[in-house]
Amino acid sequence: MDNGRMANEDTNEISLYRRLGGYDAIAAIIGDLFQRLKEDPLFVRFGSGRSLDSKARVQQLTVEQICALAGGPCLYLGRDMRSSHRGLGITEAEWQANKEHAAYVLQQHGILEPERGEFLELFERYRAEIVEEHS
Repeated sequence: MDNGRMANEDTNEISLYRRLGGYDAIAAIIGDLFQRLKEDPLFVRFGSGRSLDSKARVQQLTVEQICALAGGPCLYLGRDMRSSHRGLGITEAEWQANKEHAAYVLQQHGILEPERGEFLELFERYRAEIVEEHS
């Protein structure tokens, strides 16, 4: 088995969820992504004024959403992306930086193309609902 793939299975028939390595792999990827974002001064404003519980909840919701979008057995119960990001003033520069962090983390976890591209596309489909300010 390689990244959740069976040797005789066609990757087009295997969900991204399985090709990424399943729930634990997605949780680890999101955990590392959130850690990088927390350490990046560009994203400090998103963590200030929030309890540890609130931060953990956002991270868990992200795991559930990616799991569900990737074809896994998770059920995402969070708000839609427009509602949950409205008023944050997320810029194009922040959007790009987030994608760069995600790409780095995926590579660090040994996720190969096309899975990296497919994972990043899960984010990209929500760009118009999240980015408010163009820089």
